[in-house]
Amino acid sequence: MTASTATTVESFRPALHYAARNTWLNDPNGLIHHGGVYHLYYQNNPVDNVWGNMSWGHATSPDLLNWTEHPVAIACDEQEDIFSGSIVFDRHNSSGFGTATAAPLVAAYTSAFKAGSAHHGVQAQSLAHSLDGGYTWTKHASNPVLNRGSAEFRDPKVFRYEGPVGSYWVMIAVEATDFQVVLYKSDNLKDWDLLSSFGPANATGGVWECPDLFPLPVDGDPENVKWVLVVNLNPGGPNSGSAGQYFVGDFDGTTFTSGTTVTEGVQDPDRLGEYQWLDWGRDYYAAVSFSDAPDNRRLMISWMNNWQYANEIPTSPWRSPMSLAREISLHAVDGRLRLAQRVAEDPATVSGLSPVFELAEATVSNETLVLDGAAGSVQHIDLTFTPGTAEEFGLVVRTDGTEGTRIGIRPADGRIFIDRRNSGLTDFHESFASIDSAPLLPIDGSYQLSVYVDHCSVEIFAQGGLVTLTELIFPSATSTDVALYATGGTATVSGLNLTRWA
Repeated sequence: MTASTATTVESFRPALHYAARNTWLNDPNGLIHHGGVYHLYYQNNPVDNVWGNMSWGHATSPDLLNWTEHPVAIACDEQEDIFSGSIVFDRHNSSGFGTATAAPLVAAYTSAFKAGSAHHGVQAQSLAHSLDGGYTWTKHASNPVLNRGSAEFRDPKVFRYEGPVGSYWVMIAVEATDFQVVLYKSDNLKDWDLLSSFGPANATGGVWECPDLFPLPVDGDPENVKWVLVVNLNPGGPNSGSAGQYFVGDFDGTTFTSGTTVTEGVQDPDRLGEYQWLDWGRDYYAAVSFSDAPDNRRLMISWMNNWQYANEIPTSPWRSPMSLAREISLHAVDGRLRLAQRVAEDPATVSGLSPVFELAEATVSNETLVLDGAAGSVQHIDLTFTPGTAEEFGLVVRTDGTEGTRIGIRPADGRIFIDRRNSGLTDFHESFASIDSAPLLPIDGSYQLSVYVDHCSVEIFAQGGLVTLTELIFPSATSTDVALYATGGTATVSGLNLTRWA
């Protein structure tokens, strides 16, 4: 790698998103708010920037935007790799890991046992605890605590259930190749009893991974609460490769019952568009939510990459960012329960910035209109489109007139798309260059978009976050313009506000 190339690829380091300093990361793990800060643990290769040597990396933030990287939290060894999992605050010391003065944080993680272990070839669930607020960890001497003798049993998410049938810990994990979520209960985090299982259902491409289960009020009504089951899968996403789906239903303390299942058993490939997706983009995977978030908010982060090309994206010495943290809510929309997502903490508010470019209204007609004064490489753009006669309209970000990432809407098709085929560096992997789309209908005759552009990514929140698309891009440093466009007629843009960080 030449010096100029090294400079170019390091210039992709995100300004608004977390990325490790000089190593590889993938799935977020152990998300928890504790001690006044947000803890982000994640799958990490401590010695390289490709997948391997799986351990838990660690970063903390006071605001979900400014992150401090810490030493590796839970390291692999000759016996096991440390796969994905979760953390709970055992405030009543049910595990016995605490002391008279310190209640423990307890991590449940998947031990992927190596050849040196008596459990070689098995994936099982293990524990570690911390008495200093999550900075140092001790593995449980009697690991694993839950072993099904399976090679594909992983990704435990643990939470405290409080309901009519009792109070206890619940663990959900996956039998990945069986497309099943399995649920267990425990009083002490060490001894687990099987409750039930869910699946296969809806999308069953590849394997199921990284489940999550949590309650949300419908339209903010505390008297109308539903449970959301998230299941990530790879491959099998709506636009190819990695993705996350969700089901909405009820959990009675034993069984999750979905009210939004479209297909039982093996998926119908022609019905992918009918399933409920966390994100329709190519680069939003392994999404899980925080434990103990303030004000009972449901906050979620994902790995912003795709296993199709994850090890080959052109960044160095780091590889892979995380998504922005999102707050998710549940709404009844046209007789269907759907998640909406928004950025959890406004980067402009945290940074103390105001919009640097504003446009009250403009009509574009069979043209591409570069917005003078709106250029930048790290931006938040809010705008509303009202269709006229155009067959297609939208905006182009990180453009220089030759390359750019096109975000378009085709009203007749009822679709929004992101086209990154000419977005900059695309030839590092045959499957990267893509045009990816999602269903999108107007609300009161218009389309509202909130777009976050970083040095190597675009996150799109459409119609109040009912539809999102997240994708990596690797543009030239000189591609900084923003343009509006319409083809086959006219479209009107109103209320455009742009905030710029770089």
